[in-house]
Amino acid sequence: MGCRQTKPDTSEQGSPVHLDVLNEGNGVPNVDPRLPLNARQVFKLKQSWKGIKRNIEETGVEMFIRLFKNNSYLIQIFKDFKELETEDEMRENEELEKHATFVMSTLDETITNIDNFDYIKDLAHRTGNSHQRFSEFQKENFKKIKIPFLEAVKITLGDRYTDYMATVYTITIDFVLDSLVEGYTDDTYVQIKLDNGQEIDVKENDRCLVKTAES
Repeated sequence: MGCRQTKPDTSEQGSPVHLDVLNEGNGVPNVDPRLPLNARQVFKLKQSWKGIKRNIEETGVEMFIRLFKNNSYLIQIFKDFKELETEDEMRENEELEKHATFVMSTLDETITNIDNFDYIKDLAHRTGNSHQRFSEFQKENFKKIKIPFLEAVKITLGDRYTDYMATVYTITIDFVLDSLVEGYTDDTYVQIKLDNGQEIDVKENDRCLVKTAES
């Protein structure tokens, strides 16, 4: 697994390189070719996401309200707030806000580390695989969050949600959701319980490593 990038990109002279003006001829390494975003898009996404992070709870709740508005049957999967019927009830419900914030925090972890491909891919795979424990959940449900996510982001960002950023966010959420589906269908993950009672999903061949690190 790769390490998080801790220093800004610099040119050979040591001065910061502005990723929004990168080109192939300036000698700056491109982002991981497996990532469906180029260096400029990664830079713009990280800058834009700061506006979402400052309003992460509200954006998450808006996302789920829009999800349930167009897919009302999905709310039945969530036992803690499946009885909610109106938009006002959803906006005021603490359990829904808690779950929405949890989901947005996972997205935040992904986007904050978007240029660390191995890390975010593993995160998405583990998150996707963890949904196998919910008997009523189907992998197709992941893709249903795409439009609600984009609409919620647009509301939060307002005029900052330009056509360019709409494209960047669309590419990003497609990548994340595809990775979640991949993880959901990956049978090489197993669930283990740590000594503190926490349950986590790990690759079968990493089971011993986790137990050794914990002891």
